[in-house]
Amino acid sequence: MPELFLAPHAKAQQTAAAVPLYRDPVHDGAADPAVIWNTQRKAWWMFYTNRRADIQDSTGVRWVHGTRIGIAESRDGGAHWKYLAEADIPAEKPDYTLWAPEVIQVKSTYHMFLTVVPGTFSDWNAPRYIEHLTSTDLLHWKEIGKLELGSDRVIDACLFRKPDGAWRLWYKNERDGSKIYMSDSTDLEHWSPAGIAVKTRGEGPVVFGWKGTFWLIQDAWNGLGVFHSSDLTNWERQTENLLQGHGAKPTDDAQGQHPDVVVDAAGRAWLFYFTHQSGKDEKPGDPQWKRRTVMHVTELHEKGGVLQVDRDAPAAIHMLPPPKNKKSDVSEAW
Repeated sequence: MPELFLAPHAKAQQTAAAVPLYRDPVHDGAADPAVIWNTQRKAWWMFYTNRRADIQDSTGVRWVHGTRIGIAESRDGGAHWKYLAEADIPAEKPDYTLWAPEVIQVKSTYHMFLTVVPGTFSDWNAPRYIEHLTSTDLLHWKEIGKLELGSDRVIDACLFRKPDGAWRLWYKNERDGSKIYMSDSTDLEHWSPAGIAVKTRGEGPVVFGWKGTFWLIQDAWNGLGVFHSSDLTNWERQTENLLQGHGAKPTDDAQGQHPDVVVDAAGRAWLFYFTHQSGKDEKPGDPQWKRRTVMHVTELHEKGGVLQVDRDAPAAIHMLPPPKNKKSDVSEAW
């Protein structure tokens, strides 16, 4: 498999990433990151589920429903992020819940695959589905339609373009033990079943190509499970999970959850994840503290076919604009 082309400006100035990388100023509940290069603004954008961590309503899990999608922007290669806006996404009703955006670019059009829950609920038992939307500016979105995936409980879309040019979708099927399923499409609108990728329970899959291998990382609820494949169909799990337990940095005091990965134009792979707040950083007198979530980033390393991270090391990040990237319509970054 070919290695990534290195851009002439690949030695751009690197800056240690902020800690936490990003904290949402609206509800303090940033989760489920999806990072993409905005070609118009020439900046990195991070889409995220904005959990309502600060609300006083303590009824069940209502605080993770009724959510909208936030956008943060970085103009220094991903080291620092600022809140930009709420994504302009049409919803059938005001109380609909929006989760886990996946965003890709195909030529001049951006595509979002978004988990939708039809209402605001206090438990996890409501139906949910994946919606396809498009945009020309990443801010204003148009609804294309609901994906027919053979289940009324599907969430957490991830897309990756196969070597034959077709698209593959990975998602969590809650009706089958929270396994990660696959579907294929040539037009991003009509989907055909492609089997089960991962039978291990989990959610939030992200698929990318790097170091001559395809990788799948999922939220395993005990850190992040890692799988590798040579064909995007048959996946082998590595023994060690990433980001189990807690890190040493402030606000990184819990297991890493629901990741995204960007392979930049210098061939470096960056793992974005969120953590709940707990432990030594807890704020006395704040009953919502453990609901609050923040973003972090760490660099992925590959050694002997195994992915590793050092979450406690400073992340010297300066992601370069991608000629090739998992979020674009050109050849994947591997």
